[in-house]
Amino acid sequence: MRPRPPVKGRGIFSGTGIIVIGLMATLLALIFPIWSYADRSGTAASTAGTLSAHTVPTRYGPLSALDRDFITKVRLAGLWELPAGEEAEQKGTTRSVRTAGQHLVQGHTFLDERVRDVATRLGLQLPNEPDARQRQWLATLNAAQGTDYDRRFVNITRLAHGKVFSLVAEVRASTRNALVRSLADDANTTVLDHIKVLEATGYVNWDALAQDMASASASAPDGSAVPPGPTADPSPVTPVAAPPSPTYPLPPPASSPPPQ
Repeated sequence: MRPRPPVKGRGIFSGTGIIVIGLMATLLALIFPIWSYADRSGTAASTAGTLSAHTVPTRYGPLSALDRDFITKVRLAGLWELPAGEEAEQKGTTRSVRTAGQHLVQGHTFLDERVRDVATRLGLQLPNEPDARQRQWLATLNAAQGTDYDRRFVNITRLAHGKVFSLVAEVRASTRNALVRSLADDANTTVLDHIKVLEATGYVNWDALAQDMASASASAPDGSAVPPGPTADPSPVTPVAAPPSPTYPLPPPASSPPPQ
């Protein structure tokens, strides 16, 4: 009796079975990412909660931790750059250095009035003395004399203005608070004027400045310390009319001082 030939198309490894397995694998591959993403839905909510945890409502719009840090730093800048500018008006050995000191006095007198008004309207507390690093800068300038003073004054204040300039840009681009936005406009005008007038002295050490700025970027804090927020109840956002921006005539370009 001849053996019966095997029946084709039966079993898991038949052509039809392979097709079915392939379709199931494709379906699972499509379903798994959706399931996996849905399983992490709490992560997105957690991230959003973290981003908004330090943002508080005010009548002028949401006030973020970055906004409050900016307001604090504008106040701190005035607390040390105003006396530094007054000293430069007296100790500067060139007209361009004394003019730079005058610009610092004018600019930070204006900005300090602005920042105190903004802080009052937002219910924020401001520092009343410079921080430790700023006090060290003032001590260094107090001890310097002659052209050594000129160089130290220009390079210390130029470095400080370069750091705050990037913060002003970040705040102006991201803030949703009308008061902070207006303050950032004024700070931008003032800081840029000070940068230009300091550079016009011819004393800026560009190589050292670039190195210091790079070091500062590498060691920037993570922003975990959040300034306290206001206690005002939320209400409809109130638009503000921007005050007239300060205008300062720049001094004539100065040639580089002779090498020492």
